[in-house]
Amino acid sequence: MDKLGAIFTQLLNGFGFTLGIFFFTIIFSIPLGLLIAKGRMAKNKIVSAIFRVYISIMRGTPLMLQLLLVYFGPYYVFKVSTGSIQVGPFNYRFIATVIGFSLNYAAYFAEIFRGGIQSMPKGQYEAAQVLGFTPLQTYFKIILPQVVKRVLPSVTNEVITLVKDTSLAQVLAVTEMFTAASKLASAQVSVVPFVVAGVFYYVFNGIIEIIMHSIEKKMSYYQ
Repeated sequence: MDKLGAIFTQLLNGFGFTLGIFFFTIIFSIPLGLLIAKGRMAKNKIVSAIFRVYISIMRGTPLMLQLLLVYFGPYYVFKVSTGSIQVGPFNYRFIATVIGFSLNYAAYFAEIFRGGIQSMPKGQYEAAQVLGFTPLQTYFKIILPQVVKRVLPSVTNEVITLVKDTSLAQVLAVTEMFTAASKLASAQVSVVPFVVAGVFYYVFNGIIEIIMHSIEKKMSYYQ
């Protein structure tokens, strides 16, 4: 029990980094995804093509490769040393991880939002115009709430995937939970740390499912 308690304590420390990567990625990637979706649907073909290429690259290349490019890119391209970069308690390894995850997941969210926006009947826009709504009012008060309701199941899937993908932060030597579990398993020659880590991931994803389901029920008003 003492050994299990020690494993739990060390994994809990790593779980703090996992939570940080998760929440910062959600905070940055969802608004960015909305912007990319709007750019993807732009009437200007050049603008639309630029965002289409961005989405294609982000979805068509490994997230691990993108993380490495974000971390090493500033040095090899601009000769900027990132080792001394520190923002509050976060070093550049953590910052690069959040940037890489946010850019990647924004592309996935953008396609989800685009599908939701384009699924809205044109009559909604016409009715809003007749009622005197401006384009911005129409988008934020009428269209966006209904889009959020429609895309929530797909967004939930991506959010759950994000929780598991945080383990890829180990490629930048960020000591999140999976990295901590790997070190413990290697030191103790045991699979118990992996099992405990798996329980952490499962419980966290279970909490997310409950929260997202609750949000879906509250937004049933838009059905």
